[in-house]
Amino acid sequence: MRSPLLDTPGAVAAEAPDADVAGHYGDLFAEQRALLAGEAMVDRSNREVVRIAGPDRLSWLNSLTSQKLDDLPPGRPTETLLLDAQGRVEHHLVLVDDGEAVWAHVEPGTGAALAGFLDRMRFMLRVEVTDVSDRYAVVSVGDEARPVLPEGAIAVGRDVLLPRELLAAGIGLGLAGLWAYEALRIEEHRPRLGFETDHKTIPHEVGWIGTALHLSKGCYKGQETVARVHNLGHPPRRLVFLHLDGSVDTLPRHGAPVTHDGAEVGSVGSSARHHELGPVALAVIKRTVPVDATLEAQGVAASQEVVVPPDAGRNVTIDPALRRRIR
Repeated sequence: MRSPLLDTPGAVAAEAPDADVAGHYGDLFAEQRALLAGEAMVDRSNREVVRIAGPDRLSWLNSLTSQKLDDLPPGRPTETLLLDAQGRVEHHLVLVDDGEAVWAHVEPGTGAALAGFLDRMRFMLRVEVTDVSDRYAVVSVGDEARPVLPEGAIAVGRDVLLPRELLAAGIGLGLAGLWAYEALRIEEHRPRLGFETDHKTIPHEVGWIGTALHLSKGCYKGQETVARVHNLGHPPRRLVFLHLDGSVDTLPRHGAPVTHDGAEVGSVGSSARHHELGPVALAVIKRTVPVDATLEAQGVAASQEVVVPPDAGRNVTIDPALRRRIR
């Protein structure tokens, strides 16, 4: 649903699937700096929210998803994945338990499918799944922000679930557009479902090991693939961070080809203009591409920083930037 904050003077809508929120409010780099300083919030109210209540909720979610959730304490945010039988990523959830229910927010357009799947998996367990996207909106803040949350709001790390009727009033901070948030997300090497992932993505390829997947928990769908890649290494593809040639006016689009020596080796996930680093992107490329190779993203020269090493598996380490998402 269209955000009321799009009526703010200067607001310019983002592109699909984020067209219901503002990409910026007139000054992209100032908005990035305000977000980092804790002086602004980002409207991400196009994301969807699912609530899971009932005394069996944590053990049940623990059995279905990739994260260890059976002993998750109230108030601690985390992330988890739903995988298919071949270990490919189907859903990415950012969640918190408030002592009575788990609150999870997910990508635009995926909430109903997630809620429907979870509802079918309840069997005789004491859980209740509700899609509450029409009642709650997601906003995000920087690490330095200390907002005073209104009654009914739920903190999920750097994200806040606000009752939708309170979205226009905000949380006492200025506004930064989604493009500011995306530039900082790319800098932190954080993948986004549907951008750095496709129907073939497995968790090792995009660095979700440790942040959204616990390697020593019990069985869940797709675990066999995760264990095999962890033990043997060598996922087919790997996430990279790209520094793009700043002399080119345009950014490579989502899905644009990444090439090496004229051969296509991957595709762009997300790109943005960063207030300090200039034009940057995340891309997923073949594991076999040399880590020191200069690449081109839609014809734009790009140097790469390794996010996921080619031998990701037992040797994998969590990127320091990603550790900031583990609270």
